[in-house]
Amino acid sequence: MAPVPVSVITGFLGSGKTTLLASLLRDPALTRTAVIVNEFGAVGLDHLLVEASDEEIVSLDGGCVCCTVRGDLVRTAGDLLARRAAGTVSQFERIVIETTGLADPAPILQALMTDAALADSLYLESVITTVDAAAGAATLDAHPESVKQAALADRIVITKTDLRDPAANGLAERLHNLNPAAPKLTAVHGAIDASRLFGGAPYDPRFYDPALYDPRLYDVPAHRHATVSTFCLRRSAPLRAVTLTLFLQVLAEHCGASLLRLKGLVDVLESPGHPAVIHGVQHVFHPPAWLDAWPDGDHSTRIVVITLGLEARWIEDLLDALDDEVAALQER
Repeated sequence: MAPVPVSVITGFLGSGKTTLLASLLRDPALTRTAVIVNEFGAVGLDHLLVEASDEEIVSLDGGCVCCTVRGDLVRTAGDLLARRAAGTVSQFERIVIETTGLADPAPILQALMTDAALADSLYLESVITTVDAAAGAATLDAHPESVKQAALADRIVITKTDLRDPAANGLAERLHNLNPAAPKLTAVHGAIDASRLFGGAPYDPRFYDPALYDPRLYDVPAHRHATVSTFCLRRSAPLRAVTLTLFLQVLAEHCGASLLRLKGLVDVLESPGHPAVIHGVQHVFHPPAWLDAWPDGDHSTRIVVITLGLEARWIEDLLDALDDEVAALQER
């Protein structure tokens, strides 16, 4: 059975996550979806509930199911998959996780990326972050969690634009500086076309998007928001496979929480014509996946890095130093 795509919807308190989710679940594109939420909120999904199959899982309109996290996200996802296999819940084809407004999405992504029991059953499709057009700028100033939620996003959905133009308070520019590669989409009265949000996995070669690594997004010196930096490392010469392995190991072991997210397309010397796709969240990295061919005319290494306080120059120097050391050892 094909692995199930998982998307995470995050965003600060009051930014419209649950309203967006309730609207999405009415979209035919999300028929047969399993939803994991921490709790049913005040707006909630109550009007979508049809029947309770037990105290943890309820049925929704459109052949979907919904359950609450029981303190262990991985166990909840595993239980849903087991019930699907046993035929006790509908045969869902996607999982959407809604976080609480104060949640740091990184541990959720790490859990999905590292659990061996789920590795063949799930893959991370996208992180979707909602940002309130009216209060978003003030929220970014006051709450570091909201900055991290936006920085980690694959797609940013701006809500409540009927109350405020996101350009009026500089929110649109700030979101671009914080996460230039993430498309900025607008929800109209809490609704958006589901096809604009789902489809594409940051580390899965089947869904590689060359636009994500367009170096023109990063032409200005490292985009900054408070202590968050976003930049793109480029190399025209191929990297040795050992260099790539050591580079990811050093980042994972020594950078920890300072490395929010890393995504890249790497030209590996030993695999000409078959670039490696790399993806990491803080100290957790997926093993590189391999494309059958370059997806565009640019065959250079491109690595997008989102960090808390790490300098682009330091990471560039690290990569150069490791490559020089590996080259010297191989020439002996």
